[in-house]
Amino acid sequence: MQIAYLVNQYPKVSHSFIRREILGLEALGVTVLRYSVRDLESELVDAADQQEFDQTRYLLKSGAATLLKAVFTTAIARPVRFLQALQLAVKVGWNSDRGLLLHAAYLAEACLLQQWLCAADVSHLHVHFGTNSATVAMLCQILTNIPYSLTIHGPEEFDKAKAIALSEKIHRAAFIVGISSFTRSQLFRWCDYSDWNKIHVVHCGVDDLFLGQALAPLPSTPQFVCIGRLSEQKGHLLLVEAASQLAAAGLSFKLVFVGDGPLRQKIEQIITQRHLEQHIEITGWATNAEVRQHLLQSQVMVAPSFAEGLPVVIMESLALGRPVISTYIAGIPELVESGVNGWLVPAGDAVSLAAAMRQALHTPLDQLTRMGKSGRDRVEQQHRVGTEATKLLALFEKYQN
Repeated sequence: MQIAYLVNQYPKVSHSFIRREILGLEALGVTVLRYSVRDLESELVDAADQQEFDQTRYLLKSGAATLLKAVFTTAIARPVRFLQALQLAVKVGWNSDRGLLLHAAYLAEACLLQQWLCAADVSHLHVHFGTNSATVAMLCQILTNIPYSLTIHGPEEFDKAKAIALSEKIHRAAFIVGISSFTRSQLFRWCDYSDWNKIHVVHCGVDDLFLGQALAPLPSTPQFVCIGRLSEQKGHLLLVEAASQLAAAGLSFKLVFVGDGPLRQKIEQIITQRHLEQHIEITGWATNAEVRQHLLQSQVMVAPSFAEGLPVVIMESLALGRPVISTYIAGIPELVESGVNGWLVPAGDAVSLAAAMRQALHTPLDQLTRMGKSGRDRVEQQHRVGTEATKLLALFEKYQN
């Protein structure tokens, strides 16, 4: 079986779960070809991502002339299918927030992609995320009759489900994967009941970098770590506010932000204004190995998100035996259970977040260790990459033409 993956931006620092999934399928004997709309080579810090970059073919790097040539040759070779794809591009573009011009570009990308897929004798196209790359896959399916499937993460797809024609993409797909039961429930909202039976749950997975060794003891130093892109939906500003409350109460702790993004300057300003330099550090982007090390150096991981699917960093933290403080949103409560392997607080509530962090600081180390062990056991059961890749392979085989 020869599978192709299409992602809008691949590889990407925050998308290590896609790389793990691809490698998990290859370990099962599947040939996986990598395609992406655009590249982010300048942002890559991990050697494993650089290897993936070298194996990935990029649509937009082909240039406008190549895309236009693909449109003309496809229109001549497959006129009926091309007109059908054009009609769908107009229909979807008319109702979208991106307009007809961009959907004309998606059609051009689909024309080029179909040439690559046919030349490589690809039997199935799989896409992560339901946004523009899913549109390209849907148009490509009309041009080639090669089936496609989608892994939907949220929340972006659900925030603008009508604008991205999510129901149309679900209906035309061979099958859909949701990364959690919550994600599946949201997909049920946006499709006809007749399509429910092709929506399945396959979790994002953690590999042996996080599950392959014995649990390391928790450090005695009270340290929190927060890992992820520094953006509004991740709740970093709220976390700084909670940390300010702890510092004002005279508590001893350190909070490490691992990541970068558009909010970094604002976060640094607030740290300075609140005189939190002794409590908060920002590291910038980190490799997988560095993320693992930051988790091992911390007692508790904090993910105060306002909107999510199910953060992979929560799986990574629990896999290393580090309890998690997070929010009652999306798929997070399917993995984090208050008092068992961490704490859950209402999203957007700095007081509750500070209270949970205070409770973690006052929790004896042996109890934190038991909570971390409980979290690791749950990740072993639900998020081991090899197990999830096997589930995905079964779906590819079930829905072959």
